[in-house]
Amino acid sequence: MSTTLFPPDTELERILVGPESVTWQSTSDARLYAVMLYPLLLQVAHPTVGAGVRDYSDFDRRPWERLLQTIDYVSVLVYGGREAARFGRSLRALHARFKGVREDGEPYHALEPKAYAWVHATLIDTYVSGHAQFGAPLSRDEVERFYGEYRRLGRLIGVREGDLPRTWDGFRAYFQRMLAEELVQTESVSRVLCTIRDVPAPPAPLPEVVWRALRIPARRALWLGGIGLLAPPVRRRLGIAWSRLDEAGFRALGRMSRALDPVMPERMRITGPAQLRWRRDEIARGPLGASSGEPPALPPPDQC
Repeated sequence: MSTTLFPPDTELERILVGPESVTWQSTSDARLYAVMLYPLLLQVAHPTVGAGVRDYSDFDRRPWERLLQTIDYVSVLVYGGREAARFGRSLRALHARFKGVREDGEPYHALEPKAYAWVHATLIDTYVSGHAQFGAPLSRDEVERFYGEYRRLGRLIGVREGDLPRTWDGFRAYFQRMLAEELVQTESVSRVLCTIRDVPAPPAPLPEVVWRALRIPARRALWLGGIGLLAPPVRRRLGIAWSRLDEAGFRALGRMSRALDPVMPERMRITGPAQLRWRRDEIARGPLGASSGEPPALPPPDQC
C-alpha cells in the first residue's frame, strides 16, 4: 500500500469505480437532491469547515451555482475515470489557500486532516441515509461495499489512508462521536439556513411567475429532506426548530419518494454521466469554478 498522499497511477485501477460498483449505482439518484442540505449543514457545523466557508465561500449569494459545482465534484470523483485523479489534486491545491481564524479564536487551515476527512465522511453518510429515507435502501452487504469503495475514492482528493476507519462499523462509531463532540452552531450554519429560507431563482431561463410558483415547494422539500435527516440532538445544538408537522412532512416525502422506485428509469437513478456531459465546460475550469481563493464580501450574518 502506498504511503504517499495521492495514489500513484499504478494504484488508480484499484480505487476508481465502474458501473458494477455500488457507488456508481447509488450516488447520483435524482431523489437524493432532496437531502443536499444535510451534508452541507454537517460540514459547516465543524468549526474549521464553517470558518472556511465563512471566509471564502459565496454560497449565500450563489447557492445554485455552488450546488451545481458540488454535484460536479461528486460526479467527476465517481464517474470521471482517471480524470478524477487530476481533479482531486486540483481540489486539494485550491483548499491549501484557505486559512484564517475560527470563531473560537483558534487558527485554522482547510487541509487540517480531521476537518478535510470530515467533509468526505458527511457524503458517505448522506448516500446511505438518503437512500434509506428517499431511495432504494442499501442492504448491509451493499453498505459495506459502498463504504469501502467511497472511502478509497477519498485518496484521490488527499484524504489520508488512516483518516477514516477501515470498516463500516468503525465509521459509524466515528461518525456518532463527531456528531456528539465536534459540531457547533457556527456563523456558516446560520448563513446556510438563511439562504434556504429565501432561495433565489436558479440560474435558468425560468419566468419569474414560474419560479414564484415553485419556490415554496422547492424550499419546503429542501428543508424537510435536509433537516429531517439530522439527529434530534444535532438539530437542537444547531438551534434548528423541528415540529411534529415537519416530522410528518419528512416521513410523507420519504414515502412518496420511495414509492417511485418501481418506475424510476435508469437515467434518473444514475444521473452522473449526464451531469459530466452537461457541465463539461464548467468542470474544465477546475474545482469550484477555479475560485480565486479571495474572501468574498459577504453580508452580515443577521441580515436574514
